[in-house]
Amino acid sequence: MILNISSALRAFLALTALVFVSACAEEPVPEPAPAPTVVPGYALLMDNGYALPPVPPRLLEEPNRRVLVYYTGDEKPGTIEVDRYAKFLYWVMDDGTAWRYPIAVGRLGRSINGDTVINRKVEWPGWTPTANMLRTEPEIYGDFAGGIPGGLRSPLGARALYLYRGDRDTYYRIHGTNDMESIGNSGSAGCIRMFNHDIIHLFEMVPNGTRVVMRSEADSERIEEEYFNRGEELPARRVDPDAIYGEEALMADRPLSEILADQLAEKPTEPETDASEM
Repeated sequence: MILNISSALRAFLALTALVFVSACAEEPVPEPAPAPTVVPGYALLMDNGYALPPVPPRLLEEPNRRVLVYYTGDEKPGTIEVDRYAKFLYWVMDDGTAWRYPIAVGRLGRSINGDTVINRKVEWPGWTPTANMLRTEPEIYGDFAGGIPGGLRSPLGARALYLYRGDRDTYYRIHGTNDMESIGNSGSAGCIRMFNHDIIHLFEMVPNGTRVVMRSEADSERIEEEYFNRGEELPARRVDPDAIYGEEALMADRPLSEILADQLAEKPTEPETDASEM
């Protein structure tokens, strides 16, 4: 058989071109994985009957989440060190590591200074504004002079560590918060705020008598570097009293078991059917 060279060559070149084009064609770009809806350690949390909502992932972008780190500060194990400039709280442990938590600190001029000691620990604490709060910002705190009981409405959140000097209460606390947006910023009246999930985590480890140290500005700049002076200065935010004392707020601020019991009680029951009528 006589081979037609030109036809064979054309066929070979066409096949080669097809293979080459296929090899050079762009591979389909995989779609990016969907952003997580819940960050581990910050999911829905049941605590003492209350349902604490998950922390939104957008508020937990690095470094704004709890993490175990090598401790590079100067404090002894068993100490809490607060960095008001980098917005971190460290619980120093004896193996050279520390739990680092993101925090919110007081607005300019409102942070605690000097060393203190934890002298009281309370689960689901209530809150009453201090006389100084009522005097200096009555428009913010005046509606709540009677206090807010412990629960989901309380500004102190799920836990509070009360800071003392000797036998004297400083009226500063390390506590949870229902204002999650403030974490990583300067936005409190002077206390140290934490995500509720984080204060629960810390609360279980620290005993009464724990020393709390405020890191200096110079040490923060030396140690934290890129995180030094992170965050924003947030203005005081007025809360609608109805969101605290209104009927809807009161009904929602109860243990989940009570809410479910009420819902079951309100559910209409089907009338019983007499078998003789069927």
